[in-house]
Amino acid sequence: MNASATPTHCPYCALQCGMNLTPTPGGGVEVAERADFPVNRGALCGKGRTAPALLSSRVRLTSPLVRTAGVLEPAGWDVALARIAEGLARARTGYGPDACGVFGGGGLTNEKAYSLGKFARVVLGTSQIDYNGRFCMSSAAAAGGRAFGLDRGLPFPLEDVPRTGCVILVGSNLAETMPPALRFVTELKENGGTLVVIDPRRTRTAEQADLHLAPRPGTDLALALGMLHLVVAEGRTDEEYIRARTSGWEETRAAAMAHWPEYVERITGVSVPELRAAVRMFCEPEDAMVLTARGPEQQAKGTDTVSAWINLCLATGRPGRPRSGYGCLTGQGNGQGGREHGQKADQLPGYRKLTDPAARRHVAEVWGIDPDTLPGPGRSAYELLDALGTDIRALLLMGSNPVVSAPHAAHVEERLKSLDFLAVADVVLSETAALADVVLPVAQWAEETGTTTNLEGRVLLRRRALSPPEGVRTDLEVLHGLAALLGVEKGFPTDPEEVFEELRRASAGGPADYSGITYRRLAEENGVFWPCPAPTAPGAPQEAGAGAGTDPDRTTPGAGPPARARTDAGAGTETEAVTGVIGREGGRSEGAPGAAGRDGTADAHHPGTPRLFLDRFATEDGRARFVPVSHRPVAEEPDEEYPLLLTTGRVVAQYQSGAQTRRVDELNAAAPGPYVEMHPRLAERLGAVDGVAVTVVSRRGRVVAPARITTAIRPDTVFMPFHWPGEGRANTLTNPALDPVSRMPEFKACAVRVEPAGEA
Repeated sequence: MNASATPTHCPYCALQCGMNLTPTPGGGVEVAERADFPVNRGALCGKGRTAPALLSSRVRLTSPLVRTAGVLEPAGWDVALARIAEGLARARTGYGPDACGVFGGGGLTNEKAYSLGKFARVVLGTSQIDYNGRFCMSSAAAAGGRAFGLDRGLPFPLEDVPRTGCVILVGSNLAETMPPALRFVTELKENGGTLVVIDPRRTRTAEQADLHLAPRPGTDLALALGMLHLVVAEGRTDEEYIRARTSGWEETRAAAMAHWPEYVERITGVSVPELRAAVRMFCEPEDAMVLTARGPEQQAKGTDTVSAWINLCLATGRPGRPRSGYGCLTGQGNGQGGREHGQKADQLPGYRKLTDPAARRHVAEVWGIDPDTLPGPGRSAYELLDALGTDIRALLLMGSNPVVSAPHAAHVEERLKSLDFLAVADVVLSETAALADVVLPVAQWAEETGTTTNLEGRVLLRRRALSPPEGVRTDLEVLHGLAALLGVEKGFPTDPEEVFEELRRASAGGPADYSGITYRRLAEENGVFWPCPAPTAPGAPQEAGAGAGTDPDRTTPGAGPPARARTDAGAGTETEAVTGVIGREGGRSEGAPGAAGRDGTADAHHPGTPRLFLDRFATEDGRARFVPVSHRPVAEEPDEEYPLLLTTGRVVAQYQSGAQTRRVDELNAAAPGPYVEMHPRLAERLGAVDGVAVTVVSRRGRVVAPARITTAIRPDTVFMPFHWPGEGRANTLTNPALDPVSRMPEFKACAVRVEPAGEA
């Protein structure tokens, strides 16, 4: 490695690929290979390779903007921060604390997400905080929590994927959304394993599959139930595992048996022979995995859909065994860490529940406040956006662009416009920032240090490689300044390592325990998997019970749960449940614990937990829970007026709302705009021509984009990527119907019609 290079991580997806940044003569940086990071081994997609382009002052904000006489004009930092403090204070004084809202993002570092949640609850006293990660992984998180007692996207490292016998990939297009990860399934096949891809479209990923199932959008739940029915009918259940390590099987079995294969074929369009082939491929190897992504999760029944896939894994004895189990492919750069440390509506740091009195006491003690002053849970993301201008009068938004990314986006845009006051902190003038009263220019990934947690649960250190431009501040500096103006002068440090040290204390004993992790360990060990408790948690001298479940003499994965260790004062039942989830293999060190921490004292000697659940699950009795579920239709079925289903997704050259990638010339040239993908039979019926604009209409609005005709999609379905604003904004059409558990909107299926552009 070049001696002047800075090892760090990509700013985009949840792989958090390793990269080196080397200085350029003009004062910038360029990306160089970093082969030592195991997730990508030096490989990068086009987005990661071109990421430094966004550091240019040509495409980014370099001065605060304040709206004057209806126009955003450059202003000084003191003026901009004062305007924000005034706007928030006015709403709080006039309407109460919950008139202030805070909206975060899954791309914020752990330090920022932690500080943002603390700012909302301590400085503003509001319960109204959530983040855009609600739109990404929340259904999988809810399903994982109720089955296993703990949500970590992947309970095993990606390196286990090529070593398993079969992977069922549900609703993921890895080849375009996470290109460096495709090598894991390529290596799986090279090793003799099989790949089953479930997706309504024949994507680049599906082209790699041994078996591609193309169900009707919104029917993944029925598909999983039909497969479980066949597992039972064909005698493929692991009865010993079910008896020793699970509960709730009889009710789940009965629910599955109501979904016989021919019935499932009528619902999904997947033939019975295809169902049987998928079951055979999954059950015959000793090891197998199911990995889900946004396809089954972004539904109004997404939690139950993921539960159905988890049930399939449990019935065949997969979770908690090496090279097997269920995992979620988290999407956003810090989508995992972002949902662990307090920017969710119902959550405190360490993945603690805001309704747990012991959790409230623990975090309040770290923060130096009375636990009774902590607000309760607030609205979920869409519900918060829907309440703007009525119950919520002022909003502070960081790292999100809901004008493009939220469902029913035209309505969300109107709600944002109806606010008394809107402040946005962002790198670029996004479509949402353009509506704000104050816009703050903030530092980017290469200009600040901080931690993220990738889709494996591996906590990583991003390092600062260069200084931000003059006129740009970090998000931590923004929160520090606003807190001081609003009367809280302490508790919001601007040094990210200082924030992380406090996060360690706040997370100690919680489900997502980072207390044994330090910046020095992260640098020396190339990341550490959580949970990683300190032997004596920082600031919590009570026993945290971190060592249970790691006894190397235990040889039976299905043995009864180990004795429950005593929890620390702040952990309550959450720590009781999490104690002992670290398996024998997970207890092995993959780094070099024992390095000196920030204060020079020895770090915790816990090695981190690459593999969860090998000894017990994080439930009170140590058993995984089957959850009985049944098929139900999409929230909005096609009818005579809207006869087709729309599904949405991403393309390889763009990312999320496109606010950043649309400003990179190379990426924009590769994917310059939206399109409507449709089958030739549908195109013939409609008179649509490839490359010629069509109009797509739902009950919420209409969009215009050119047709793209391909046999890679079902004839009853159209697809649109969602990265663009304006007349081609796909989320103008999408349905905000919410999952009753996760509060996930139904992005993946809504009823539409397609007609020639310009037709009324």
